[in-house]
Amino acid sequence: MKVTVDEEKCCGAGQCVLIAPEVFDQRDEDGIVVLLDAEPPADRHPAVQESADVCPAAAIRLSVRG
Repeated sequence: MKVTVDEEKCCGAGQCVLIAPEVFDQRDEDGIVVLLDAEPPADRHPAVQESADVCPAAAIRLSVRG
């Protein structure tokens, strides 16, 4: 799985950080998403998928590597 984020779309809701803190963080100054792991291991895929699903700004994109 390859993860990308669109900082321009991010509204700083922080749901991704709560769900997958190993993969996402937020900038202190404005709460915008910071991607910590663009290719997380398989055991984190469900949490990353959930993060993308609940993102209110649809700022998280996932692609399957294969």
